[in-house]
Amino acid sequence: MAVVSAPVTTGPDLDELVELVGRGGAVVLSGAGLSTDSGIPDYRGVTGALRTHSPMTWQTFTRDPQGRHRYWARSYVGWRQIGLARPNAGHHAVAALQGAGLLAGVITQNVDGLHQAAGARDVVELHGGLDRTVCLACGDVADRASLDLRLRAANPGFRPEHAADEVNPDGDVELPEEALDDFVMVDCLACGGGPLKPDVVFFGETVPPDRVQHCYELVVGARSLVVLGSSLTVMSGYRFVLRAAKEGIPVAIVNSGPTRGDEKADVRVDAPLGLVLPALASRLGR
Repeated sequence: MAVVSAPVTTGPDLDELVELVGRGGAVVLSGAGLSTDSGIPDYRGVTGALRTHSPMTWQTFTRDPQGRHRYWARSYVGWRQIGLARPNAGHHAVAALQGAGLLAGVITQNVDGLHQAAGARDVVELHGGLDRTVCLACGDVADRASLDLRLRAANPGFRPEHAADEVNPDGDVELPEEALDDFVMVDCLACGGGPLKPDVVFFGETVPPDRVQHCYELVVGARSLVVLGSSLTVMSGYRFVLRAAKEGIPVAIVNSGPTRGDEKADVRVDAPLGLVLPALASRLGR
């Protein structure tokens, strides 16, 4: 296994990664580390959100009305920052590689929509997307922007003065408890009263089986699996590395710091994605 240490831009250190992706047929599996350069923190990196933030869980959101209200108040503020986030050089490099016909698919564990904003097509959002909502009562899926307009109308004076500077990866921010009481949440328009949930997979929630199966099919049909910016700590993403290794499909991992899948990797690049991915695209002439 080749291990490359930061910083990496060009030259022989990228040869194995360039050779692997240059064959074509690669499937990308991206994680939160790809979006840190866009101002969205990851969960487990050096400045990971799990160090200071307990993410919303499926159990709390569905069983605790107060917990759900707290999430939406914080997410109402956090959505502003998610909406302002822009794709970084890594996202654009992935889109360029796909545009050049070198990728057979893009799977992301992220919920920020930045792959699509950079121009990537047919992105499989393993954990859903913050740009949509789903009703827990009737299942209606709606645009998050429409909800935001309704929340603005329902909360004309809601202007928390002590919101955290950084949005968490699950789309909320830290707010003082006293600010939460002033927030007014709205319900589903389609059924007239069902509670809304962001169309994302919370901690403790199961990824839809058909989505998982689709990802397995992409991986099994790939010539290589390229993991970008994921520690692979949770099985949700790690299972695809395990399947690729079982099928004899080469695995490349690009991530700053160790990952759970390092022993399964044929190529391991330990360096910032904002340097590696543009260099990779450049080396491939894209």
